[in-house]
Amino acid sequence: MEFKVLKKDSQTKARIGEIITLHGKVQTPCFMPVATLANVKTLTSEDLKEIGVEMIITNAYHLYLKPGVEVIENIGGIHKFMNWEKPIVTDSGGFQIFSLEEVKIEQDGAIFKSKLDGSTHFITPEKSIEIQEKIGADIIMCFDYCPKNWANYEEVKTSVELTINWAKRCKESQKKENQELFGIIQGGIYKELREKCIDELEKINFSGYGFGGLSIGEPYQETIRITEYIIKNLPEKKLRYFMGIGMPLQILELVEMGIDLFDCGIVTHIARTGSTLTSKGKINIKAGKYKDDFSPLDPECDCFVCRNYTRSYIRHLINTKEITGLRLNSYHNVYFMIKFMEKVRRKINDGEFKNFKEEIENEWKRKME
Repeated sequence: MEFKVLKKDSQTKARIGEIITLHGKVQTPCFMPVATLANVKTLTSEDLKEIGVEMIITNAYHLYLKPGVEVIENIGGIHKFMNWEKPIVTDSGGFQIFSLEEVKIEQDGAIFKSKLDGSTHFITPEKSIEIQEKIGADIIMCFDYCPKNWANYEEVKTSVELTINWAKRCKESQKKENQELFGIIQGGIYKELREKCIDELEKINFSGYGFGGLSIGEPYQETIRITEYIIKNLPEKKLRYFMGIGMPLQILELVEMGIDLFDCGIVTHIARTGSTLTSKGKINIKAGKYKDDFSPLDPECDCFVCRNYTRSYIRHLINTKEITGLRLNSYHNVYFMIKFMEKVRRKINDGEFKNFKEEIENEWKRKME
């Protein structure tokens, strides 16, 4: 993998970059739809290609449990398994494992019970890398310890110590040269712990970093404060990946600070529960006021959903629990995000990002439902 910064905004820290992988190029800032179980819910790989998605993220923990990594390895890797030819990231699953109720943390790794069948599993850094290598994504993540309690200093300190140790072991156990391994920075809301984690991970020398242990319950102003601190302490040439955030207003704020990569399942999750992203803000398409609204979901959108279906129809489908409604709304929301990111990159390139950000914020905050 190669990452290079192509242009910086003159008024902010926003930047345009390019990631080059064996499966193609990715323009940054980039939003990655979440394909936890090797699919973006209700959408096909053909849908994603048609939309213009450049990279997706899937989850090693979930794929390890089902269908099992051997199934994916036997067909030739995750790209062939899901018929997706473009770049893929695998999250190591650390966040998911440590969010389980029954998990035991040891120096060597984590012991947990599967929610699927109650079976016991032991994931070590070495095992995590083995799983991700078998899956075959372009970018893989170190196995890290995400603390359950963001405000517990001792737990956060332990998470940093284990994350650093496990990152070393992940790097040492990596065998495939055609996969890029990213580190994950832990440290909660504590600057000294973040600094320690960055310093030690930089000694291992990763080309990119996930920002972990954020957006897990801490006040949002703390999220922003710590994100600024992390960016200030990272070399500029390293790729910056904020894990788990993906709504437009959040993305604008983080892009302004210099973040390159985003992923979040909420874009498709809210689509399935009836929320639609539009150029004027988020709307609840299930609301009664859309019963006789025969306009598109977003009059400014040119996706096939907005060209062919009405708010009234999609409201009817979702309220009657028809799967087609979930699919149409999900398609539109992902399309909206991909076009939104294209516009973000264009505005940075044209020196208009700051004004664009202010316009969107004012529009969304004025009409947000």
